Amino acid sequence: MKKSILTLAVILMGTALMFSACGKAKEEADAALKAAEKAITEVKADAAKFVPDQLKGLEAALNSAKEKFNKGDYKEVLAEAQAIPAKAKEVMAAANAKKEELTKAWTNLSQEVPKMLEAIKSRIDIISKSKRLPKKITKEKIEEAKSGLDMILKSWAQAEESFKGGNVAEAIAKANPFKEKAAQLLQILDVPPPGTPK
Repeated sequence: MKKSILTLAVILMGTALMFSACGKAKEEADAALKAAEKAITEVKADAAKFVPDQLKGLEAALNSAKEKFNKGDYKEVLAEAQAIPAKAKEVMAAANAKKEELTKAWTNLSQEVPKMLEAIKSRIDIISKSKRLPKKITKEKIEEAKSGLDMILKSWAQAEESFKGGNVAEAIAKANPFKEKAAQLLQILDVPPPGTPK
């Protein structure tokens, strides 16, 4: 009788220790998942704008860890989830680098395009006041330059709004065609691009 009670006590203690260890592993895995989620939340806004593919990779890693958590693979969850905050830092660094690169590109565009537009406007004003049209320039070309200039001036504000709203890539995508169009108008009016040595 004593032996069976002792055996039962050993079994119960072993079971309790096993549940305790399992509970501890679950708690650690859960804490690691929460830390991983927090790390992703902190980088999400910029990462979504500048490195969306890398953000998807982070989120996929988190979802994989969550699936393993639901299956009870706490050891694997702990290893995977603990790696996510470091990866999130790398993603943030990549997002910052991309943001800097795009901001520089926008700064160049926002300086070049207005100068080009000013050169187009100035040329149109000079030609309009002149009694004779310069060589290579027809009335049709002047009208085309005027309508092109109006279109760019009206639309340029949209690119600036995108930039002010933090959508730098979108602002550049909108502004690049304006630069190309402005370059065409300068060519039509036989004007060298601003900054070109005379």
